[in-house]
Amino acid sequence: MRRRRLALGAGAVIVAVFGWLLFGNLDKNVVFFLTPKELLAKGASGFEVPVRLGGQVKPGSVKWDANTLDLRFAITDDSGEIAVRSKGAPPQMFRDGMGVVVEGRYGRDDVFDATNLMVRHSNEYHPPKAGEMPKEMYKSLIKGTP
Repeated sequence: MRRRRLALGAGAVIVAVFGWLLFGNLDKNVVFFLTPKELLAKGASGFEVPVRLGGQVKPGSVKWDANTLDLRFAITDDSGEIAVRSKGAPPQMFRDGMGVVVEGRYGRDDVFDATNLMVRHSNEYHPPKAGEMPKEMYKSLIKGTP
């Protein structure tokens, strides 16, 4: 009988510790992003602070220079808009109007310098067409290419 009580007590302690770890500091461990409206509302306290920014790529705002790997676009949430500058090739699925999350810092020049660019997409995977070259995947981003 004593052994049973000890096992039940140990089980209760384990469940309590697991519950505290799972829910106790959840608000401090949740990774979220700000919308353009929320980041702009922070005013001066939003500058030069590492943050995730999420929203939609504003249609017509994408400017991609394949030679310098310079990508510029605007993120919008329909009530705010922020210009974004990113170095490196964008993900293959990156397009106008799609949902994105960028990590980086919002500068005093009103441009968000992204260090990481993530696209939000469906769970459907479509492999590249046979013989398709990476250069072909980015054609839609290169200015003046049909």
